Amino acid sequence: MRFAFTDRWGGVSTAPYDELNLGGAVGDDPAAVAENRRRAARAHGIDPGRVVWMNQVHGREVAVVDAPWGAGEVPAVDALVTAVPGLALAVLTADCTPVLLADEEAGVVGAAHAGRPGLLAGVVPATVAAMRALGAEPARITARLGPAVCGRCYEVPEEMRARAAELVNETFATTSWGTPAIDVRAGARAQLEALGVADVTVSPVCTLESADHFSYRREKATGRLASYVWTEAR
Repeated sequence: MRFAFTDRWGGVSTAPYDELNLGGAVGDDPAAVAENRRRAARAHGIDPGRVVWMNQVHGREVAVVDAPWGAGEVPAVDALVTAVPGLALAVLTADCTPVLLADEEAGVVGAAHAGRPGLLAGVVPATVAAMRALGAEPARITARLGPAVCGRCYEVPEEMRARAAELVNETFATTSWGTPAIDVRAGARAQLEALGVADVTVSPVCTLESADHFSYRREKATGRLASYVWTEAR
């Protein structure tokens, strides 16, 4: 099983998307995005033609895939799962939490886009359920939570924090300056552990604090990072 995360460097996009913007719906030149996607895939040993992307909408829908979408319309989902070796699942983020999952024994991987709305809607449990339907077992799943805005920086109104904590208590957080906040990664980790996924690693990178990563909360007009998960082709 393989996991990979990009930063913002090594691409061809110009400001405000400089440099390695991998998002195709943020206003960047499509040709630059296509070249960036080729570069990012090759840098991680992925066939650029074997990457599956999503039309992310902050929901909980999961698609089971066995090939890239090709020229067809990319469906509106926030998670993907597959049992096809060599098929890389990709999540785009710029503060939301990318959740990558892999059961090496079953040969099943999953990728979820967990922003606040998706997390609270249950995209993480839905992804694990879809993986189980393909033969994965939570106790065997390895989880990697990628670069995202941290609970010390994700400031929200008090009412929003309270509503989130009612659904996922572990999201309750306070900023480093003492105001209400939400910790999406803590919520995702708690959901995974409640499902029996014990091997969970959380990236130390806060996208808002890191100049090497895109952050929508910091910059508004900006690029998107990508997180990939796949199993080696047999």
